[in-house]
Amino acid sequence: MNREYHRQWSDSLQRDMELLIFGYAGAKVLIFPTRKGRFYEYENLGLVKCLADKIQQGYLQLFCIDSIDNESLYCDAAHPLSRIQRHIAFEKYVIQEILPFMHARNSHECVIAHGLSLGAYHATNIAFRHPHLFKKLVACSGRFDLTLNVEDFKDLFDGFYNEDIYFHTPSHFLPNLDCPWRLSKLRAMDITLVIGKEDPFLQNNQRLSLILREKDIHHQLLVWDDRAHSGYYWRRMAALYI
Repeated sequence: MNREYHRQWSDSLQRDMELLIFGYAGAKVLIFPTRKGRFYEYENLGLVKCLADKIQQGYLQLFCIDSIDNESLYCDAAHPLSRIQRHIAFEKYVIQEILPFMHARNSHECVIAHGLSLGAYHATNIAFRHPHLFKKLVACSGRFDLTLNVEDFKDLFDGFYNEDIYFHTPSHFLPNLDCPWRLSKLRAMDITLVIGKEDPFLQNNQRLSLILREKDIHHQLLVWDDRAHSGYYWRRMAALYI
């Protein structure tokens, strides 16, 4: 299997960023790791192996990018305003640097946003904010409202709230979305949300699903047994839904 390591300077983030590519052709899968996860996590969890046949046959090409969660959403030393601003810089990096890099390597028209846990938030947020750039979304074990306090998961902005947080919280901005063009792109997207019935963010997934239904945006909300929040489950989800 083709495997490539890349380390590139990011003007958006003013630092080096790393990524791994698996495969040579097919639909391009943009993969966000879990909370504070690294670019090699998807491979280490055995998910690349689960998709090996599709990759080797040229159906999929994976682009596993790094996160900067320690500098943004999970940087407790920074003011919440700085956290969301750093997160916005990360989105700029993905949109203005990673997606063009992917296109230069592979002209296939299908781009899939995919993530696990907090990576599912990243994938969903960026796909819903830029629906013209993605054909498919697969979000596994996601949290779509970072302002919630659920079990041991706190509001990542410590009660601070502004317009930027609103527009980077899918379950907040989607109910008020009325742009016909954006809605048409969302309605054309293949959307799959997967969550465990014991996952603390099951209700948040159900809320997002309700919003999508109210906007006439077709999607699947698939509820698995147990918490379903580990590599064992994600390997099975990837094999089924990617």
